Amino acid sequence: MNPDIDIVYFSLFPWDHPYSSVSLSFAKEFAKHNRVFYINHPLTYKDFLSRYQEPAVQNRKKNLWRGKLQYDTTPHLPDNIIAVQPPNTIPINFLPFGKWYTSLYQRNNQLILKAIQQIIDDYSLKNFIYINCFNPFYAGVLPKSMGAQLSIYQCIDDMMEEEYTARHGNRLEEQAIANADVAFVTSTNLYKLKSHLNPETYILHNAADIDIFMRTTQENLPRPAEIQNVQTPIIGFMGNLNEYRVDYALLRKIALSHTDKTLLLIGPLNSDDYKHHGLDQLPNVILTGGKNIKELPQYLRYMDCALIPFRVNKQTASVYPLKINEYLAAGRSVISSSFSDDIRSFESQILLANDHDHFIQLIDQAIAANQPQQVAERIALAQTNTWTARVAQFWDIVTPKLKNIKTEQQPSS
Repeated sequence: MNPDIDIVYFSLFPWDHPYSSVSLSFAKEFAKHNRVFYINHPLTYKDFLSRYQEPAVQNRKKNLWRGKLQYDTTPHLPDNIIAVQPPNTIPINFLPFGKWYTSLYQRNNQLILKAIQQIIDDYSLKNFIYINCFNPFYAGVLPKSMGAQLSIYQCIDDMMEEEYTARHGNRLEEQAIANADVAFVTSTNLYKLKSHLNPETYILHNAADIDIFMRTTQENLPRPAEIQNVQTPIIGFMGNLNEYRVDYALLRKIALSHTDKTLLLIGPLNSDDYKHHGLDQLPNVILTGGKNIKELPQYLRYMDCALIPFRVNKQTASVYPLKINEYLAAGRSVISSSFSDDIRSFESQILLANDHDHFIQLIDQAIAANQPQQVAERIALAQTNTWTARVAQFWDIVTPKLKNIKTEQQPSS
């Protein structure tokens, strides 16, 4: 913990997105002791026009039209977080790598660096660190001349496994990691993939807002409307329902093999794959859409077991899922596909499936595994994986490096 240092935190994930993110969770934890300048990912001019009617754009349109950054009002965030929306940028990801891309990239990058410099000037920042969370498209690290004590890059996923980010993101991220003073990765596999780029690379796993999810066992939460009339056991998944991670074929098999149960899927629907697999047509499947993190405990309260039905592929091999600690904090029994080294590290408290048939067979076993002692052990494990614990790990790594810098800066006698 270094209460005398400010944090300039530039993230791919906006503070005002309806769903929680790794960077916002870190920012809220940092803000208990440090002032945090949380910089949203910029809108491109294309985003600005296509999303013009959205409240997030309407609230900022005056400054965005004029090419100015905006300091946002953040009623639901700690006072120590100053949120910033940078100016619009030119959309360039569609371009091939070459002269035009490079020229426009430099223009965008200078625009964002100028916005960060304005924050430094407006608040007279002297003692600060810079963190870029998974946004190498702009300002992967800061030039030394801008005065950051350290430039830190935070990698939370494998950019090579999604077409959009792989186009330019992987190359830019490798540059950012190589040039950073410190790099953090969220999974064991990401460490294997990235640590050769920078000897100062460390694993900093995801965590969970434990207090939110412990409400599942501590309070008599009301049954949500979507499952008000459900009389069967409920098996559920909560998370981003996208085609890259979620094994929709497995979900369909689960629903068809366990017709005496209800499959509850909670999360934003980011593709039509659930329709392609007919999940929306099955009578024992409920899709709720996305929910605010504070609403999730009341759904978990009525789940008889929780699922992590991820595909086993190169992308998921690098995933440390946020939801594992959320499920465990809620005391739920968990079944997961064996997709990564990190999920296998939870083997003492969860059931790991070798394949689809094994996953389906484990469901009745998981539903039966909800004795008070089992619930208590799950919660105890989750309590070791809080954002408070992660930020403490962060400072354990960063503080000695800050001390070394201060020692180097002291004039010799």
